Amino acid sequence: MEGKLIIFSAPSGSGKTTIVKELLKNNANLGFSISACTRDKRGRSEQDGQDYYFLTPDDFRERINRDEFVEWEEVYPGAYYGTLKSEIERIWASGKHVIFDVDVKGGLALKKFYGEKALAVFVKVPSLEVLENRLRARGTETEESLSKRIFKMKFEWSFQDKFDTILVNDDLAHAVKVAQQMFSDFTTQV
Repeated sequence: MEGKLIIFSAPSGSGKTTIVKELLKNNANLGFSISACTRDKRGRSEQDGQDYYFLTPDDFRERINRDEFVEWEEVYPGAYYGTLKSEIERIWASGKHVIFDVDVKGGLALKKFYGEKALAVFVKVPSLEVLENRLRARGTETEESLSKRIFKMKFEWSFQDKFDTILVNDDLAHAVKVAQQMFSDFTTQV
């Protein structure tokens, strides 16, 4: 079976990861696309092939040259993230649809590559101020890193009209319910 793809993209703090986790929990016919990256594992909890495919920068560049990625980005010099074509094939081969939790650029690249097989969803909160407050409330950022995230968040916010649909996450339970309906409607279309 060649399934469909549902792509969730959003600025940090919008709740996309939580929504994706809920959909995975509630839909046995969904498989999560594991991204490849060149960063180090964070602590002992992250596992290769489960959280990310951890590659060296040289291996990543070699795979780029062999056209093994659907999309990839060098987010900082030598720091790469991307989606392997083999990852999508792996999930489709298991008879499932693919779900993504990716940044805005990655989401738009996936949509462009897969066209009508993909539903690109931009998750947003009611306002940029709400998003900034959520990031501050996490307490995990320095003022400098927060400033960088807010700048990136405003930039990403400007791309929302390029997505197939926008999901406003002002109430998580409601947003999950709407996301479930989007997924059900999209995967039952012929």
